[in-house]
Amino acid sequence: MDKNFIIGLVLIMLMLIGYQMLVPKPVEPTPIEQVKTETKNNSVASTAAPDTTALQLNTTDSSSVAEVAPKEIVFETQDARIVFTNKGGIMKEVMLKKYKTYDQKPLYLIAENHNKFQIDFPTQTGDVRLTDLYFTTDAEGKTLAEKDSAVVTYRTTLKNNQFVEQTYVVRGSGYVIDYGIKSNGVGLANKFVQLDWKNDLLQLENDMHKNREVVTINYFTDELNSLSASPTANEQAQTADPVKWFTIKHKYFLAGLIADKHPFSNVALKADVNPADSVVVKTMNVAAGIPLAAVQKGEANYQFYLGPNEYHVVDKVKAVDFDQNVYLGYAFLKPINKFVLVPLFNFLEKFISNYGLLIICLVLFVKTLLMPLTYKSYMSMAKMKMLAPELEEIRQKNPDDMAKQQQDQMALYQQVGVSPLSGCIPVLATMPILFSLFFLFPNLIELRQQHFLWSNDLSTYDSFIKLPFTIPFGVGNHISLFTIMMTVSSIGYAYYNNQITPTQPGPVNMKVLSYIMPLMFMFVLNSFPAGLTFYYFVSNVVTIAQQLLIKKFVNEDKIRAILDENRKKNANGEKKQTKFQKYLEKSLQAAEEAKKKQADLEKRVKKK
Repeated sequence: MDKNFIIGLVLIMLMLIGYQMLVPKPVEPTPIEQVKTETKNNSVASTAAPDTTALQLNTTDSSSVAEVAPKEIVFETQDARIVFTNKGGIMKEVMLKKYKTYDQKPLYLIAENHNKFQIDFPTQTGDVRLTDLYFTTDAEGKTLAEKDSAVVTYRTTLKNNQFVEQTYVVRGSGYVIDYGIKSNGVGLANKFVQLDWKNDLLQLENDMHKNREVVTINYFTDELNSLSASPTANEQAQTADPVKWFTIKHKYFLAGLIADKHPFSNVALKADVNPADSVVVKTMNVAAGIPLAAVQKGEANYQFYLGPNEYHVVDKVKAVDFDQNVYLGYAFLKPINKFVLVPLFNFLEKFISNYGLLIICLVLFVKTLLMPLTYKSYMSMAKMKMLAPELEEIRQKNPDDMAKQQQDQMALYQQVGVSPLSGCIPVLATMPILFSLFFLFPNLIELRQQHFLWSNDLSTYDSFIKLPFTIPFGVGNHISLFTIMMTVSSIGYAYYNNQITPTQPGPVNMKVLSYIMPLMFMFVLNSFPAGLTFYYFVSNVVTIAQQLLIKKFVNEDKIRAILDENRKKNANGEKKQTKFQKYLEKSLQAAEEAKKKQADLEKRVKKK
């Protein structure tokens, strides 16, 4: 059991350390053709746009543009502060009220001078850049109650009495803003309105490097796709498949656009990063085409989502698989998080406001649920410990014949009715939960900026000790006390476990390895969220307490009597064989037959 247990842990370690290397990166697509380069920074190129003079000529009356005075309108909702501007008829700022940046400043998903919408509208006489024009509106800003809503309609007139309208619907609560664009023009049905969205991702969390490792652009065709994430390299991709929605993804927040009936076409995505920049995490750029035919029919309806990447919030957004923006782990782990751990976490939130205490309750619930497996594992170890003298005797009888040792050991297991796997299987059964938590905690916005003990933010590491240097391999320039506590508790659990586990023969001392493994995990998890390492610490302590409690009520004399009784029943044929015992019996018979055949073969060789 102990050997299998250690092998399992080694596999976990290898997965954690090699995670970035083992997960294949998507093939880099051919960069979209750049028709025009924008300003100082390179961005995803969109269709060539006319200059300012051409834009003015394409309006009905160029002087009429100047007559529209600049105007901003502000809406205050329960969750956000939204600023619209009539220049371009776009959102100028979006601030989330319930969240702050890591240094307690207002949190903007759309910020002035760090966000740019560019809309190129095709007409019979050429493209018009709508975002350079001034629109008119009768809407006025106001504060909205929870169930209120407001409609903002921006309108501009182009040449030949053609008009373009952009309409927004703002609600008193939530993070979804409806958007529609329509025109009365005719023809050009095969053309596209070109939307180009450039967004500087400002630093919202404390660790710039970690942020750059996870921010990306998600986009959904028939399945979820993501732009490759790199903390140092620029990335780009494009797709010819219709895109139903895309999101510019911060670590814990989303800024995205969702199509209703008409998906986006010819979508190109790009992420630019400047490792020396201490303000902007990455600059994201999405270029997408909106069918002009849908605009002319008044069917070009979309929704902005500008809010937290919180599972029970994004799960309510009416877009296919929009909840996949919250990464819940590999496919075989996702159901555990989606249907068990996330609902359980949200349920406990209703009653417990302190998230450190909530994690303790989560551990107690999970450990209570797994108590039968823990009991079974302990009983198996206790039985194996009682068989240790007999196993040692078998090894001493045939020190140089491993096949004979294994055969005799299997015969012993059959006699006493013990399966050496019965202690390993319960441990392996708990592994999916440990894996699931490993992926869940780094993506739980609920832990963001939640204080507990010395940690100011359970969603990131606790810098209990700051180092004047940086340790490579992801350790960082700090020491996490929760990680140290987790390591000490893991070593304590290994020590206790080794007292009840018989020594396994072999070139590797498994008991020594059980002490080395926690030290290796200490380096791996030092920069992981404090909530995760605190969970593992509490889990180790509770596991030790469970085994001490089980030990108190387990009588070793009774276990020995059970083993002796099984010997007698098996010897007399009274005890019904288990599947494992039948397997052992077949294995012994096969080994015996193989041994006879080998002996016969050796006799024939000698005669020759």
